[in-house]
Amino acid sequence: MVSRESMGGGSTGGGLAVPEGYEPKSEASLAAYLAGVSAVAAHLGGAAGDWRVREVGDGNLNLVFIVEGPTGGVAVKQALPYVRLVGESWPLPLSRAHFEQMALTTEAKHAPGLVPDILHYDETLALIVMELLQPHIIMRQGMIKAVRYPGFVEAITTFMAGTLFGTSDLALTADEKKAAMAEFCGNSALCKITEDLIFTEPYRVAENNRWTTPQLDGIAREFREDAALKVAVSRLKLKFLSEAQALIHGDLHTGSVMVTEEDTRVIDPEFAFYGPMGFDIGAVIANLLINYFSQDGHATPKDPREAYQDWVLEVTEGVWTGFRTKFLTLWRNGAAGDAYPTALFADAAGAAALKAEQEAYMDRLFADSIGFAAAKMIRRILGLAHNIDLEWIEDPDRRAACETRCLRLARDMMVNRASYPTIEAVTAAARKMREGD
Repeated sequence: MVSRESMGGGSTGGGLAVPEGYEPKSEASLAAYLAGVSAVAAHLGGAAGDWRVREVGDGNLNLVFIVEGPTGGVAVKQALPYVRLVGESWPLPLSRAHFEQMALTTEAKHAPGLVPDILHYDETLALIVMELLQPHIIMRQGMIKAVRYPGFVEAITTFMAGTLFGTSDLALTADEKKAAMAEFCGNSALCKITEDLIFTEPYRVAENNRWTTPQLDGIAREFREDAALKVAVSRLKLKFLSEAQALIHGDLHTGSVMVTEEDTRVIDPEFAFYGPMGFDIGAVIANLLINYFSQDGHATPKDPREAYQDWVLEVTEGVWTGFRTKFLTLWRNGAAGDAYPTALFADAAGAAALKAEQEAYMDRLFADSIGFAAAKMIRRILGLAHNIDLEWIEDPDRRAACETRCLRLARDMMVNRASYPTIEAVTAAARKMREGD
């Protein structure tokens, strides 16, 4: 388990210190609080007694409420001073709410219309009041039911290209970038969770780990004993620790995206910090691949999923190709940062050299993304927090079969990244892994 010391902050009564005035809100107390926030009260309409308040949080960390009034609704997210999934034995700083609202503000600047609007932020309560997204659902839940989202690729690639380019050294001066990095350096407790749960614990005996047992006992042991795999994941961990390329969401997956068939919004950037771009891209790819393999556990004779699986792989390809095109377009049309100064590449030879370097840059970024995707796939099966794509497969043998395919592909993607020079190579390998049984 992540130690209390590693989480940072002062200890009070066995947990972290909380500011005076902090208290977790409940369905009973939240309406009275919001009634005192004039902008929110006006948005909801009527009086507090007219509002319907529901606690709907099903995540690992926070309280989440939906509040609906006569003229509008809001979503309210409040941090707890511990990991909700585990309880008070795992303290966690409330400051993550501060970093989340900063990240949402930055993301809105670089990807307008793709994150929820913030209506109110209370630092003492670690509480954010946001636009209520309706009739949106969590994308992962829709994908488990084989719902297609035709606008997802366009939206997520616009989001990633805009936020990653716009906060990088390609777009910012060194002074601007360093100032922005400094604002997020304090989010170390959330980074520590990632560092441990994704890059370390699945590869050793750890209290947090769990998997489908006994079916995956052998492969879990195999991964713990795989020296090449442990070297590969440690290289990725070093990148995560040391490469501050851009402001990354830090937890970008199909559970952090709310969708309708027409609209896509990215939520929950509380893990945001300046890190390697490939971590975000890889997280999206990983969760699509997990869903691809999971469909065999949800399919029935009356509801075959092969056509949907083909669509998922098309989306996977589109995520990388769309991102690559948009990122390069931003770079070629709006490079105002201190990296690759345009004055050095003003003549024809320089322009050609820069174009070649941009292509090479994207190739390196793709290799990073594939490695991080593999790490995310492994942690979701052998680590602490699992995906409902797989968890909701009731038959443990069917679930384990899907999980084994994920793990086998992920291991190869991480250790043999040179064998995956294109996204099409990844999707072809996924098809082969699924059809090879």
